[in-house]
Amino acid sequence: MALPISLEFFPPKTPEGAEKLRGVRQQLYALKPEFCSVTYGAGGSTQDGTFNTVRDILAEGVDAASHFSCIGATRDTVRTQLAQLKAMGVQRIVALRGDLPSGYGLGGEFHYASDLVAFMRTETGDDFHIEVAAYPEVHPQAKSPEADLLALVAKARAGADSAITQYFYNSDAYFRFVDEARRLGVDIPVVPGIMPITSSTQLMRFSDACGAEIPRWIRLRLQAFGDDTASIKAFGLDVVSELCDQLRRGGVPAIHFYTMNQSAATLEIARRLALV
Repeated sequence: MALPISLEFFPPKTPEGAEKLRGVRQQLYALKPEFCSVTYGAGGSTQDGTFNTVRDILAEGVDAASHFSCIGATRDTVRTQLAQLKAMGVQRIVALRGDLPSGYGLGGEFHYASDLVAFMRTETGDDFHIEVAAYPEVHPQAKSPEADLLALVAKARAGADSAITQYFYNSDAYFRFVDEARRLGVDIPVVPGIMPITSSTQLMRFSDACGAEIPRWIRLRLQAFGDDTASIKAFGLDVVSELCDQLRRGGVPAIHFYTMNQSAATLEIARRLALV
């Protein structure tokens, strides 16, 4: 049976970006994604762009999931936005605590993603399939690995339907994390998030910010390639295709690709895995 896949995009900032993303999506729809998710800026700063991109994807006949962060939000604002998403035809939401905008205090009525999930379930019942985030290599702000696992437990108990992980390049980290979550009673699907490697500087920057580990051998190989982008991309395709193959052999429920609004790498990985 084919492995289900989903895709993530970020809302474009310009009309040119929106046009380019439209073309990228059409190419990636060849993969028949279960859904496409659209990210949300710190403090909901990209809400209009997020919702507009979600509308476009739905109009193209594909299920779309809006990211939804709760930092700085009130019950009234969340209630209003949920009604807006429901009216748009959205049936899937990625519920997140979200990042604080710089210089922003911890305001609002929700402090954790589990608070948001519980509120959504109370307000909307089963109207939405609720995805949450999971961190095989520990959230950078977690007090401990145990506390991080318990955060996923809380989200599952609050009513989450499934989880998508932060990206990683060590399949053992994912399988160990899932085993530990299962032992704590988490029975929802935990879908691995996959980031294709197309630029070493971009990857290092993202990974330093989000706490994803780049194994030393990968880091050293990328550094050795210097500015040779063709070699970086070829190496990245080999590494990530092998990672996805390990995950598939280990029985993952699906794969979620962080596309970075590009199509080539995701399409090639899917071709190598015979997902196309």
